[in-house]
Amino acid sequence: MNKDSTDEFYLRLKEELLRTTSWPSDYLYKFIVPTDMAKIKAIQNIFDNSGAVIESKKSSKGKYTSLSVTVNLPDPEAVIGYYKEVAKVEGVISL
Repeated sequence: MNKDSTDEFYLRLKEELLRTTSWPSDYLYKFIVPTDMAKIKAIQNIFDNSGAVIESKKSSKGKYTSLSVTVNLPDPEAVIGYYKEVAKVEGVISL
């Protein structure tokens, strides 16, 4: 995604979250990560000290790991902030 489409995506996400969710609220992130402990740990560190509950499950062949992260957040800006931080970890797919 180029910067313009990324900014547009986050703007639409913010508008959708404002319209459909009462804040503060629990938010569920889902990520697919190559099974690489350094990458998994990097994502865990992003949510460190946030009170997040993180569940992980390896794919059937073990090549990928899915991470489900549930965290209580004050507003859509916080949701987007975490997405932007996780996007810095190479190879992560946000669902």
